[in-house]
Amino acid sequence: MNGSAPAAGVRRSPRDWAVDLLLFLLAVLFGLVMAGLRLEVRPRPETWLFNLDQVTGALGCAALWLRRRRPVELAVVLVILSSFSETVGGAMLAALFTVAVHRPPRTSSAVFALSLVGALGFVVLRPEPEDPPLLVFLLGVSFQGAAVGWGLFVHHRRRLAASLRDRAARAETEAALRAEQAQHRTREAIAREIHDVLGHRLSLLSVHAGALEYNPGAPAEDVARAAKVIRESAHRALQDLREVIGVLRAPVGELPQPTLADVRELVAESGRAGMEVTLGEDLAGAAPDPAGRTAYRIVQEALTNARKHAPGARVTVRLAGAPGTGLTVEVRNTAPPAAPEVPGPASGVAGSASPTHGDHPDEGPALAAAAYGRPGSSASGAGSGRGLAGLAERVALAGGRLEHGPDDAGGRRLTAWLPWPP
Repeated sequence: MNGSAPAAGVRRSPRDWAVDLLLFLLAVLFGLVMAGLRLEVRPRPETWLFNLDQVTGALGCAALWLRRRRPVELAVVLVILSSFSETVGGAMLAALFTVAVHRPPRTSSAVFALSLVGALGFVVLRPEPEDPPLLVFLLGVSFQGAAVGWGLFVHHRRRLAASLRDRAARAETEAALRAEQAQHRTREAIAREIHDVLGHRLSLLSVHAGALEYNPGAPAEDVARAAKVIRESAHRALQDLREVIGVLRAPVGELPQPTLADVRELVAESGRAGMEVTLGEDLAGAAPDPAGRTAYRIVQEALTNARKHAPGARVTVRLAGAPGTGLTVEVRNTAPPAAPEVPGPASGVAGSASPTHGDHPDEGPALAAAAYGRPGSSASGAGSGRGLAGLAERVALAGGRLEHGPDDAGGRRLTAWLPWPP
């Protein structure tokens, strides 16, 4: 129970029936004992008073079957009757116990105080010459105090059990929420890895496939070289995809992750794809893995954006930092070569005016023509805006800062600072 009496109409459990029957029998036994003691008293009580006492006691015991519906009202009535009827005392004690179990302690204290007044009234209304009034009063108070104290003990124990159940249910709910949040973070990690890894690979495929489409008369060695790059990029894309899908079966930390040293290979890949990329390093030691991995993703996203949105532009990558001062990553690209006007904002390593990334491999043919120095190319500034947004989130999780936008020379720049502990 939760500290309140069951509502009317609620079926009693077998345990409730057993408790009710036990209290009823104890109240009847108490009344019979008191009636027997009264018959042994000399002189005997008057017949009408004795009969009224027995009837009152019987009605009080029968009323105990209503104690779960109206505990306070029943207790008050029985306390008043106990001020002149001694056979109803057992039923009154059962009613006091019920109030203490099912009602707040303040209500139980008020009913108990009323029972003390009833005990005093019994001593005044029915004095016994052979029994000291003070002894009779203290005996009644002790029984009533024991009934209320036992009931309060049961009340607090049930409240404690209910609070423990609520706490367990709350803990289970919180655990489910934490599991859901962990699953959501895992999905976000998978989405970031797929974007960072496959976006780079597919942009290389787009460039070389576009070069083949727009240069059908290219020398055989150029065609073979482009086909080789396409094959290798497709193979690596499949390998990267398998590693990313491994996130579903293992924590991200257990998968092979790129480091800052892999930026050189990343730049070399872009150079082989036809981009003009320059790498500058000014590092005082080896950067920690978390910062190095984030720096790699920054450069990867910037090169992908430059390849898509600023074809033919010169790109400069600079890495600088030292323990205690932090790691700085800067990627700049010049303005792309003149091309037919295309509606939309300028683009580059920082995406378009609203951040973009390489989500549209359909643009590969037009961009590849510019990457190989062919006329008729155009860069599209359209994008979904998720690349740099996800990159900013990654940098923020690493405790760093990310800035991007146009520079004074008409190009674009992307700068990030990452913490490098001493």
